[in-house]
Amino acid sequence: MPLTTTLFCTACHTPVLQARGLTGGPAGLTLFEPISLSLQPGVSALLGDEGTGKTTLLRLLAGDLAATQGQLWVSGSPVPLSTPQPASVFWCDLRLPMHDADSPEACWAHLRRRLPAWSDDMQARLVADLQLSPHLGKRLNMLSTGSRRKVGLVAALASGATVTLLDQAFASLDAASVRVVEEVLRQASDHTTRACLIADYETPNNLPLASLMTLN
Repeated sequence: MPLTTTLFCTACHTPVLQARGLTGGPAGLTLFEPISLSLQPGVSALLGDEGTGKTTLLRLLAGDLAATQGQLWVSGSPVPLSTPQPASVFWCDLRLPMHDADSPEACWAHLRRRLPAWSDDMQARLVADLQLSPHLGKRLNMLSTGSRRKVGLVAALASGATVTLLDQAFASLDAASVRVVEEVLRQASDHTTRACLIADYETPNNLPLASLMTLN
């Protein structure tokens, strides 16, 4: 699938992430032609219809899927594509399917072991603003889809990773929670050394984007 990029930054910085000739897919399949991209600091969006490979691309960038070829740099340093490096590039399935029996706090404790820049302040802020406090003692398989995805969003937004990848960040959220996440992302748009890439079907509303990428 070809990737097109539109830059919106008026004074663009050195890219936080650069990928060259990246391709791959589940079970070693190749789902698209080799892709090269540069991710500016701040918040960018990755758009595409169902089946165009948005989630696959995020997983390849994060090392959750092993690339069949390609190279990746974060903050100018090479990053191996064969092993997840969550402190450099963080992605998780926001449904957290591997944590059915865990409470939100146990899930976060597990994830933060490899995230030295994890923000306790951001975690506490999002627990309060997303109204997760009543659910902290519950197993994830007891939560609604929306609440479960909120737990995943807390992990992603508190991760402190250099690059954070979000797959459909607003899916299954109520309007108040959408506004909470939008506000956090608006603040993230001012970062000069970190980047966030949101994959979705439509351009996110109310967010100043550094760039817009489209998989066709």
